[in-house]
Amino acid sequence: MASTNSPSLPLLPILLSAYFLLSAAANFNQDFQITWGDGRAKILNNANLLTLSLDRASGSGFQSKNEYLFGKIDMQLKLVPGNSAGTVTAYYLRSEGSSWDEIDFEFLGNLSGDPYIVHTNVFTQGKGNREQQFYLWFDPTADFHTYSILWNPQRIVFSVDGTPIREYKNLESIGIPFPKSQPMRIYSSLWNADDWATRGGLIKTDWSKAPFTASYRNFNANACVWNAGKSSCKSNSPSSAAPATNAWLSQELDSTAQKRMNWVQNNYMIYNYCKDRKRFPQGLPLECTHS
Repeated sequence: MASTNSPSLPLLPILLSAYFLLSAAANFNQDFQITWGDGRAKILNNANLLTLSLDRASGSGFQSKNEYLFGKIDMQLKLVPGNSAGTVTAYYLRSEGSSWDEIDFEFLGNLSGDPYIVHTNVFTQGKGNREQQFYLWFDPTADFHTYSILWNPQRIVFSVDGTPIREYKNLESIGIPFPKSQPMRIYSSLWNADDWATRGGLIKTDWSKAPFTASYRNFNANACVWNAGKSSCKSNSPSSAAPATNAWLSQELDSTAQKRMNWVQNNYMIYNYCKDRKRFPQGLPLECTHS
């Protein structure tokens, strides 16, 4: 006789299917492919961990197998520890072509004890120049932390451990392009950028500390997968799937999230293109006065 604690036989296929679906969510072999680095990128621990390495000869990188048109993308990263000056760990969404769209996280290394800089940018139709930069309120090299991009038809939100740090709104109504028609892949790379990354290039990479390594785990995408010209979401609305799973398609910042973002921007933002009047002597970009 079966134990009262065991699932009944009809439930077993359902439970097993659920198990494999959950397992697949964090399987780097299934979701990603290593694209460059000559063995410096590695998928480890039953495909639950991915590492990128950089030495004097080369960095390394990977990309998603899927393309997405809107989604909530989460990845846990542990950044290069110690003296990471000159290195950049990039984690971003990007479409193809010369008029591409792109949503960027870049982590600019620094001397031991000095804070990392989190660099964010949004490109539409090949045009960026929308940088905002932040320090973090923790050591991003001591443990894994979750870096998220929410991209829906109304807004893009960058978050760290669930705390929003930046919102870029859809302002097409006043003539500003918004990424909404070009599917994007997820990319990540670790590379040497000591000509600009740390104090404008004053601090160079210390190759005696190589190899430099960044680690990734717990990837999750609640997203519309784009394949053969079609989206896995029937339409760009939460009603196109179960409301609980597609709520991100209309998600916005509530008052609590807005307050948390204001706290980050008031205390940890170190550069905002919308405040840089020297850079834009003819006037700040239009979105800066409407967001």
